[in-house]
Amino acid sequence: MHKPATPWFAFALLALSALLGGCGDDAAPTTTHNTAALAPADPALAKVYDSSCKLCHANPASGAPQTGDAKAWQPRVAQGADSLLDHSINGFKGMPPMGMCMQCSEEQFLALISFMSGQTIQ
Repeated sequence: MHKPATPWFAFALLALSALLGGCGDDAAPTTTHNTAALAPADPALAKVYDSSCKLCHANPASGAPQTGDAKAWQPRVAQGADSLLDHSINGFKGMPPMGMCMQCSEEQFLALISFMSGQTIQ
């Protein structure tokens, strides 16, 4: 008996899952609010967040710590600003170098991390 071929979309779905899985490595977020609706109050920072960070940090399927999820951010914040900056600039696990924001300064990274974690990072 001839076995039917696997549909092309099954391969596309598998590839998309692999790409999204590269954004982070944590379990599903514990937050219950709509992270996609959150944005920094500063319009310039909101634009950077929307074009760089939001892809992973407002997408639960990414595995990245979600914006506003204090529990997910707590162990990262505990590492300190120097470690968070290093991970943002050089990449860490699934996070790409520069967090997809090649023009961001250290101050912008700290402000974005403060916004996403809900804690002041200095």
